[in-house]
Amino acid sequence: MKYLNKFVSALFVATLGIMTLASCEGADLYKINAPDWLSEKGGDEDEPEPEEELVGQMEDVYNIGKEDMSSGFWTLGKTYVVPAGAKWQAQFNLTVNPDNKYYKNFYVVLNACTNAETGELGDEYGVIRYDNDPSKNSEWNTTGTEIDRSLVGGNFTNSSPTEGDNQDVDASVQKMNGKITLTVDRTDGGLFIKMTNGTLTKTYTQTTSFPSTGADVPLACRIGVEGSLVSFISTNIEPIGGCTSANDKQPLSMELTGVPTEVLVGTDLAEAMANVTATVTFDEGVTANVTAADLLFEAIPNMEDLGQKTLVVIYNKTFKGANADRPIMASKTFSVVKELSAFTQTVVVPTPLVLGAEDNSTGWWGAHTENIKVEPKETKVTSFTNHTSGVANWNNFVIVLCKASNAEYAVVRADNYGWGDGYAACTPIGGFADDDAWAAWRADMEGAKVTTYVTNNGDGTADVKAVMVGNSGNVYQQEYKGINTVDPDDFYFRFTVDGCHLVFDQEVGAPDCSTGWWGAHSTNIQVTGHQVCTVNFTNYSSCANNWNNFVIVLCKADNSEYAVVRADNYGWGDGYAACTPSMENGRDWDVWRPAMNGAKVSAKIVNNGDGTADIKVVMHGNNGVDYTQDYIGINTIDPDNFYFRFTVDGSYIVFE
Repeated sequence: MKYLNKFVSALFVATLGIMTLASCEGADLYKINAPDWLSEKGGDEDEPEPEEELVGQMEDVYNIGKEDMSSGFWTLGKTYVVPAGAKWQAQFNLTVNPDNKYYKNFYVVLNACTNAETGELGDEYGVIRYDNDPSKNSEWNTTGTEIDRSLVGGNFTNSSPTEGDNQDVDASVQKMNGKITLTVDRTDGGLFIKMTNGTLTKTYTQTTSFPSTGADVPLACRIGVEGSLVSFISTNIEPIGGCTSANDKQPLSMELTGVPTEVLVGTDLAEAMANVTATVTFDEGVTANVTAADLLFEAIPNMEDLGQKTLVVIYNKTFKGANADRPIMASKTFSVVKELSAFTQTVVVPTPLVLGAEDNSTGWWGAHTENIKVEPKETKVTSFTNHTSGVANWNNFVIVLCKASNAEYAVVRADNYGWGDGYAACTPIGGFADDDAWAAWRADMEGAKVTTYVTNNGDGTADVKAVMVGNSGNVYQQEYKGINTVDPDDFYFRFTVDGCHLVFDQEVGAPDCSTGWWGAHSTNIQVTGHQVCTVNFTNYSSCANNWNNFVIVLCKADNSEYAVVRADNYGWGDGYAACTPSMENGRDWDVWRPAMNGAKVSAKIVNNGDGTADIKVVMHGNNGVDYTQDYIGINTIDPDNFYFRFTVDGSYIVFE
């Protein structure tokens, strides 16, 4: 950790008035119909091939993965769009992991491209990795129709054992090191891929239309790594965002991650900001992640007094680590407090599961869910689909805040309106200023995915927040903060309707466990700093593999992932690399797998508020045994932008 000296502190004071303190936030190897570069070739693993002829190469110098080989799965580089009839050739240096895990090399991700100028991605067709073992996942087909394993060839196979504890270890993977030439050729209407370092070669040769939906679809290609390093050299197709030159680059801006929302009074600034990282953008759009050790911090006005502070962060290095011509600054707020907030969240599913007539004919106050109790300093979270007649703004969900006796504190609607003794003191946040905006909102609320948060602040006040994702994809937020006259020990809420009906989210996946990987997701649920969210559900599994159970995704609001973790002591992602996975009573997988079919699960997702998160899971198996699975210390978390959701893979979950 580095600190500003008194001179730099003085610079802060001088510049404070002018800076804006806003948040910165196997088949035959070569086919007869293959293109020229594949025809008439042969050889074996130890016979070097002549170097591939490259035409029209542009310098593109950047790294994919961390130099210490710690990057997790799905660490991806730039997007290169290959139109129909075109050929992409790239060169890069590959450094594989010394642990000799066969899958820690590089892979090519193939997506449809819906906008060739911006690189916007459509369907993911599949992934082809450099290793070549037909018994393992050296390539996979995401859509189920595009990637055909029988079309894969190569002059090497992996020699890792198929039994025992070291099935992933293969010393021969070190032969993968060196300069890789990658070719993605669409000139003959099919798809021909070659990846080689001159000695080891893998190919994919498809002569029929690729994709099957039409060969004129632009193909987005990305290089990814896991526990390895790719150092890019050149490309003949300019990537989205442009090429990166080998020249040194000056820093332009940065975004901060991991700034704590609250810091206990008396905590040293160095300790408080130890988990802060920054994504620095340099000339030519190159980005790099920078840790706290290379950042300079100052708290304004100080760390001694309670209250909100502005953290000012300076970075003064070039892309290659020299002193920058001009340092860059970013800022974010946090609070110095006597005691850290300790709110909890609980996900609940109201009954009945469908509220109101499905033709939206239920009138005002015509149907209600049961009352749900909210304890002091607790938030109850509910997700549902809102259906509306669309006639008026109020023909949408309504939330009633009340006592156990149904005596009301307040009633609030989806459209920035409410009433009641407690409502008079609250601050409504949301709504629109003109009729056209309201009309668009009304239309968007048919089929809108809604997540509500009802909070008992424990001090006689309550808050309500609703996040509404409209059928157009637009996101709306309505809040009612500071509702008062609340008895914190006698606080409940329920839903009612008016010309609408609600379908509460209860399940993810198909009941027969036929839903494949990433095939169904719950809604994203936000967990703010220093909160613990508990989700209770029943897990059903096909029991075919360890991973055919629930999966938890930690992400930002825009779905950018921090980490993905499974039920079976496995995960990936930048934030996952730092965590400690721990499982008790498991690992006898032949016993655990069948026990998970119908297991009662309680999962706690913890936002520590300091740039880290924890996941703690208890799985009560159908055999009566409790299994625990923890992931402690997931990092790279922005505590102000932290969400989670569930997905499945040959499994099915029912929330309780």
